[in-house]
Amino acid sequence: MPAPSTPLRKLGFLTIGLFDEADPRAGHESTLDIIALGEQLGFDSAWVRHRHLQYGISSPVAVLAAASQRTSRIELGTAVTPLGWENPLRLAEDLATVDILSGGRLNPGVSVGPPTRDDSVMRSLYPDTADAEDFDYSRLRRLLDFVRGAPASDFDGVKGMEAFSERVQPHSPGLASRMWYGAGSLRSARWAGEQGMNLLTSSVVKAEESTDFAEVQLSQIRAFRALHPDGDRARVSQGLVVIPTDSATPSQRARYEEYSRQRMPRTMSTHGPSRVMFAPDIVGPAEVIAERLYAHAAFREVTEVAFALPFTFEHADYVQILTDMATRLGPLLGWHPAS
Repeated sequence: MPAPSTPLRKLGFLTIGLFDEADPRAGHESTLDIIALGEQLGFDSAWVRHRHLQYGISSPVAVLAAASQRTSRIELGTAVTPLGWENPLRLAEDLATVDILSGGRLNPGVSVGPPTRDDSVMRSLYPDTADAEDFDYSRLRRLLDFVRGAPASDFDGVKGMEAFSERVQPHSPGLASRMWYGAGSLRSARWAGEQGMNLLTSSVVKAEESTDFAEVQLSQIRAFRALHPDGDRARVSQGLVVIPTDSATPSQRARYEEYSRQRMPRTMSTHGPSRVMFAPDIVGPAEVIAERLYAHAAFREVTEVAFALPFTFEHADYVQILTDMATRLGPLLGWHPAS
């Protein structure tokens, strides 16, 4: 295994937070327990996906508010919140509130574009204004402005017995520096760099210049940093699906390998007009995973990761995977658990 040229600085994980429709509390409690376990194991960050009208976390800000009260150190993020479903002013209020409650640990990750399956939900979301809504970067610019403290109102003062602010309250001064953009294309990566945001790059990209996943991801990372005010120091977090099997039982190991085998065909070609590409899952002992990561051109460009947990596994599987990540894989990548 090659020695790391730069040690991994931050180790995180991402979960979708699945639940049973007949007993949704159990699934949400499982997610909160997993986040608490992550803190105990020394992970630097825990991230939750955003799923609407599905059996995953539909309100990550609410879940992370709960997580903030069960943890004290681990950073809490969304990867990602699709802004087509959100009002930027209201979201800015929620994000600032949770950031204050967490002691400045929130890392909101967002993306732009119309709501997924917009033809089936648009009448419920925007019954009278769908044609006038901005689903492009301007929607995100509004959110960034509000988070940064730009006026949201033209009145600041007292009316009657109530005091009003022109900007979002509470205001959390450090939150703006912890805003992330989930990019899968060169255009999005460049835009995020120009705005001074942080970059989330995942196991899904658009094959614009190559059909080699690592090369595509590397190109996006470099394009982002080329336009970011911080240059090569700009923060990038990579989010591949990584499943260490060191302490897995034989039945767990067999299920993990079958899960990866079933998903492998989608990684063999591009998909649709946008030429979407998926990265293969990385399954195996920690030493094998470390070797594959060091051979990944984009991984060698980052010092932060948020490895994605598979969607459909059981709570005990996540405990085993996270424990192996923190105790076996992380040290092989030069990472040290947070105290």
